[in-house]
Amino acid sequence: MNQPFLRLLTVLYLITLYTSSCTSIKKDQLAPPGCYTSNMSYATDIVPILKSNCYLCHSAGNSVGSYGHILDNYDSLLKNYVSPYNPSESILVFVIAQDPNFPAMPYMKPKLDSCSIHQIIAWINQGALNN
Repeated sequence: MNQPFLRLLTVLYLITLYTSSCTSIKKDQLAPPGCYTSNMSYATDIVPILKSNCYLCHSAGNSVGSYGHILDNYDSLLKNYVSPYNPSESILVFVIAQDPNFPAMPYMKPKLDSCSIHQIIAWINQGALNN
């Protein structure tokens, strides 16, 4: 596929994202037992999740597989994919815990475990700080 077509697909995907019902994990659902979600740290808790599940494709060094979606930079993450204090408006949450009608991320890998998803949601609920 050519780049303009892939960009068009990405734009259509994002439009659909904002017009669909949000995530399959609702705000009132509890994290699984043993899952730590208090005082989440970007560096300690979130980066390892993103690094092991997202950076392979979505890093600045990968211009082919990322389709321009860069997640290995805090500023890019906040500017484009995370709405602090509002996980239901965060693209990152949508693509990791989304409606099953959309392609799951990480692509062609198992869905993130429930604890990791809850930790990302908790971090966003706590303001998505760069700590």
